[in-house]
Amino acid sequence: MKRILGVVLIFTTIYSCGPSKNTTAVKPLYEVLSVREDGGASIRFFEILSETREIKMLQNDEELKNKISASDLNESNFVILNMGEKQTLGYNITVKKVVEMPDKIIITVEDREPKTQNVPEQDVYYYPCTIVKVNSKKEIVVE
Repeated sequence: MKRILGVVLIFTTIYSCGPSKNTTAVKPLYEVLSVREDGGASIRFFEILSETREIKMLQNDEELKNKISASDLNESNFVILNMGEKQTLGYNITVKKVVEMPDKIIITVEDREPKTQNVPEQDVYYYPCTIVKVNSKKEIVVE
């Protein structure tokens, strides 16, 4: 009986230590690719890029080109969150939460102001923006 139990124990150990199943890593629902204090648009608006040709334009950006893969062109959407014109540095627009619904993705954003008020520079403006990759091709709504 001890011999049988020993053999069963050995096979159980070998089986459990064997090669693991090939599982694919689950991508997060979204990734913030870039938060910039300057480089966005002069007015506040949100742009959703879902077509391959639009997304390929992002790959021309030096900071983003290594963050966007060939598979992202068909599997992901991108959102450019523009905060609009600001007179000092320190502003940014952040993703507060992202919720996946059966038919769409809802992104809630929040404007962040500098912790200390800087004296505005005369005739110098900044255009904060954030670029988000959404690992889904569902419709996107920004609130």
